[in-house]
Amino acid sequence: MEERDIFLKEFRGNPIGEISEQTSSDELFQNQVLRPILKLQNDIFVASFINYLVKNRIDFSSFSIEKKLVLIENSVQKDIKFRNALKGMVIALFTLDEYALYIKNSSSLNKRMMGMLIERLKSQVQLF
Repeated sequence: MEERDIFLKEFRGNPIGEISEQTSSDELFQNQVLRPILKLQNDIFVASFINYLVKNRIDFSSFSIEKKLVLIENSVQKDIKFRNALKGMVIALFTLDEYALYIKNSSSLNKRMMGMLIERLKSQVQLF
């Protein structure tokens, strides 16, 4: 399993964001693990959201920007199947140690993960 962990860390790249002595454990996990994974998986998140729109027959192009942003947020927060699929795309790239940390505080880390993912999708609304 060590080979997988080493590969994942190298594949994801360096931490993103500031890390200092005052950084909380959740923020440290966010910057060292979540942000690099979200950046790496960006294209699959965009493709997944486009697929979500198609499957649910949502004419996204006819919506105002404001309504598009609300739909992005609601689809990730309220559609449990879609949310779990997105979460799986992130968790699959955790090392065993990272997964052990994640399960200890999954509620807080899920909020961070989904919040960052929503903002990432919103910032790319022009792609949909």
